[in-house]
Amino acid sequence: MKRSNYITRAGYERLDRELKYLWKDERPKVTKAVSEAAALGDRSENAEYIYGKKRLREIDRRVRFLNKRLEDLQIVYPEKQQEGKVFFGAWVKLIDEDDKEFTYRLVGVDEWDVKKGEISIDSPVARALIGKQVDDEVVVKTPEGERYLEVVEIWYK
Repeated sequence: MKRSNYITRAGYERLDRELKYLWKDERPKVTKAVSEAAALGDRSENAEYIYGKKRLREIDRRVRFLNKRLEDLQIVYPEKQQEGKVFFGAWVKLIDEDDKEFTYRLVGVDEWDVKKGEISIDSPVARALIGKQVDDEVVVKTPEGERYLEVVEIWYK
C-alpha cells in the first residue's frame, strides 16, 4: 500500500528539525570522533573507529531519507468546511461497545505516535473515520474481528 504524503505543520517542522540536527550537529561530531579514532592506528580492531563509521552510515541514510521525504510531503491545514466531519488533522473522541473512550488525532504516516493519541491517516481506524460525523457508528476490521466505534466529538486545533 502506498504511503500518503500528508503531514501536519508540526510534523513537518519536527522532521525538518531532525534533519538539521543530524546534518549540522550530530554528523560533524561523529566525523570528528572517527577522524580521531583513525589517527590512533590499526583501524581493523579499533572499536571507536568501527562504531563511528557505522554511525556515520546510519546518519547519512537518515539524512537522505529525510531530504527526499520532506520534498514529497504536503502540509495540510484544516479548512473551515471540515468542521463537524473527520478529516486529516482532526481530533476524534470515540466510544467502543464496552463504553471505553478513545481520543485520536489523524496525522501523517511520518508523525504518528500512539502514546500521544496520534494515529496514521493510513491506519484502518483512521480510514474508517474519514468523512464521519458525531453520532456516526464506525466498523473497523481488526485481526481479532470487527470493532464497533461511535464518534462522540470532533475538533480541530
